[in-house]
Amino acid sequence: QVHLVESGGGLVPAGGSLRLSCATSGRTVGDLAMAWFRQAPGKEREFVAVIHYTGRHTFYADTVKGRFTISRDNNKMTVDLQMNALKYEDTALYLCAAERTPYGTVWNRPPPMSFFDSWGQGTQVTVSS
Repeated sequence: QVHLVESGGGLVPAGGSLRLSCATSGRTVGDLAMAWFRQAPGKEREFVAVIHYTGRHTFYADTVKGRFTISRDNNKMTVDLQMNALKYEDTALYLCAAERTPYGTVWNRPPPMSFFDSWGQGTQVTVSS
């Protein structure tokens, strides 16, 4: 069982930056892909970014590509999401997730949420227009 705790959210003006962090505990995540999803009020949860367990492969939603960067530190067991050039439509609860199956494939498309079985409670990001 993986326990995930997100931090780093807050209120930021449009065009600003935030860095989210996901701290993990329990089972090691060094062999699991990790991802960020987000959910805005009244909307479905959507994929944001995923990083392979090796840290060498990443994939992003089109809406954040070029603005967000996902990274991981397998020694510290953390996963970060650097968010630049934030837009009002980035406002959402951001959730960290760990993939169910170790040593998984490299994602080159948005992974289904069903592939992730450990979730954090989320950290709120609010972008003012």
